[in-house]
Amino acid sequence: MGASAKKTVVAVCRILVGLLFIFSSFTKGVDPLGTKYKMLEYFAAYGIEWMNDAALVLAVVMILAEFIVGICLLTNVLPRLATLGATLLMLFFTATTFFDAIYDLVPDCGCFGTAIKLTNWQTFGKNIVIDLVLLPVIVNNKSLKNKRLSLSVQWVLAIAFMSAFVWFEVYNIRHLPVVDFMDWKVGKDMTPQSYDAGKIFVTYQNNETGETQEFESPNYPWNDSVWMSQWTFVSQRSEGGSNTLGFAILDAEGEDFTHILFETENLYVFVAPYLEEMTEKDFENCTKMTEVVYNQGYEYIWLTSALPEDVEKLNEKYPIFNDVYYGDELELKTMVRSNPGLMLIDNGVIKDKWSKIDFPLVK
Repeated sequence: MGASAKKTVVAVCRILVGLLFIFSSFTKGVDPLGTKYKMLEYFAAYGIEWMNDAALVLAVVMILAEFIVGICLLTNVLPRLATLGATLLMLFFTATTFFDAIYDLVPDCGCFGTAIKLTNWQTFGKNIVIDLVLLPVIVNNKSLKNKRLSLSVQWVLAIAFMSAFVWFEVYNIRHLPVVDFMDWKVGKDMTPQSYDAGKIFVTYQNNETGETQEFESPNYPWNDSVWMSQWTFVSQRSEGGSNTLGFAILDAEGEDFTHILFETENLYVFVAPYLEEMTEKDFENCTKMTEVVYNQGYEYIWLTSALPEDVEKLNEKYPIFNDVYYGDELELKTMVRSNPGLMLIDNGVIKDKWSKIDFPLVK
């Protein structure tokens, strides 16, 4: 292969890897909380839950690293440093997804956020292909240069790219994803083709032994605070019936009330998977919002994964938890990426969604 052809191949490979890194970082950067939740799954799988508090920061940094490597490869800014970054990232991603594929530690790595779902073996295969495309760039790393821009200008551009993307990530954390790849997106009709809940089963995992147990709801000790402190919710499923929604919300006694989501006009739905993480300001805004909703003659409900007894205690201080229903923690986090978040659902159609700092009509 002549020098010119080799140069062309390296440039094409550099651009392809750069574009893929940018796409991958965008699908995650638009939803950093989703990457945080995925990291929590990895921490649990590897037994390093002590890192949970750092999950969001690590998610932001990892996504940023992926983006800055991608944009620098694409624009040929600091190409040798970007190649080193791409090499290190791919070594980490390839090794992680290899163990995922072998041991099925986490069902979906979240490599493309919620935009594209891949099996573990598909993800590992995808990384091998990227490694092969990156290889010519690595081998010819010494020849990578940007002759048009000085080193100082390249550093200024890299810092500018970094600053812009950090702002992008923070915006999506504080508000809601600017592009929603999840099922519960604005404009979508969530009304199932048919709905008969049938039997509902919940799975919990013992915090100490890792043992999992499945129970038919409501025949499990959901109102036993000691038991609930020792077990963590894992998943929910239905059996029998015709629940094409694939999701159910229950009252404190375990009765299914999912139908109210697609049989109620202009229903405001407060979604708070973790009530214990809400601040005084959050409760203040929610109280104001419930007053607005009530004064306009609309209905509102709460969806949470908290314990009924904890909701009762909170209601003594904040009397806003009148109609509360309980659902799959994982599904609640996909409904709206905010804790708490707010949705307006009209007969099953998602009319709008707001983060906790963007509640409408609350000043």
